[in-house]
Amino acid sequence: MNGDGACDLYQLLKSEKANPDGKPDIGWNFTKFLIGKDGKVLARFEPMVTPEEIAEQLEELLA
Repeated sequence: MNGDGACDLYQLLKSEKANPDGKPDIGWNFTKFLIGKDGKVLARFEPMVTPEEIAEQLEELLA
């Protein structure tokens, strides 16, 4: 996920949305990304964010 050997997908996701500290690297498993139907990264959710918290934001993000 991080470093020179990161696959293209993770490189793209990290370049589009940094973590709340402004750093692109994924610090832990279960970081989640929401991708729009146009392929753009709409949001990044850190591991502590629950699916329920994401659901609260989905309508707004996908509008």
